[in-house]
Amino acid sequence: MITLFGKQARASDAVDLLLECHGRIRSFLALARRLTEAQTAERSAISEAAESVRRYFSEALPLHAEDEEESILPRLRGRDPRLDDELAAMAREHREHEAPLAVLVGACEAIARDPTRHVEFLSAIAVSSQELERHFALHLQREEELIFPAVRELLDCSSGSEIMNEIRTRRSAHS
Repeated sequence: MITLFGKQARASDAVDLLLECHGRIRSFLALARRLTEAQTAERSAISEAAESVRRYFSEALPLHAEDEEESILPRLRGRDPRLDDELAAMAREHREHEAPLAVLVGACEAIARDPTRHVEFLSAIAVSSQELERHFALHLQREEELIFPAVRELLDCSSGSEIMNEIRTRRSAHS
C-alpha cells in the first residue's frame, strides 16, 4: 500500500505555516520514492499516489515558493548581508528545482492517467525524486536554520500577521 501519513497542525505564526509546508515537501518526496518501490501495488493505489504527488508539486509547492519570495524575502532583504546571501540562494534554488520537478510531475501525471505505465516511468520518478531529495535536504535545512529564525527575530508581530494573511490568501485563491 502506498500511503501518506501525517496530520496538519494549527499554525501559530507564519514560520509554523512554512514549516508545515516543509514537512509536506518531505512527505510527498517520500511518497514519490515509495511509488518507485510499489511495483506490486494495486493500480488504483499507484494512480492515487501518482496524482497526489503530481498535484502537490504542481499546485502547492509553487505557492510555497511564492510565500517565501513574495512575503518573506522582501521583508528581510537589506537587514543583514549574510541573510541577503541566503535569500538570494533560496530564490535561485527555487529555479534550480524546476527541471527535476517537471520530470517528476510529468511522470506522475502519466501514471495517474494510466497506471499500467507505472514501470515505464519508474526510472524518471526515481532519478528526479532522488535529485529533489538531495536539493531539498540542504535547501530546507538552510531556510529552517537561517531564514525562518530571522523572520521571528527581525520582523514584528504585525509583519508576521501580514505574512500569514498573504499565505492564506494565496491558498484560498487557488482552491
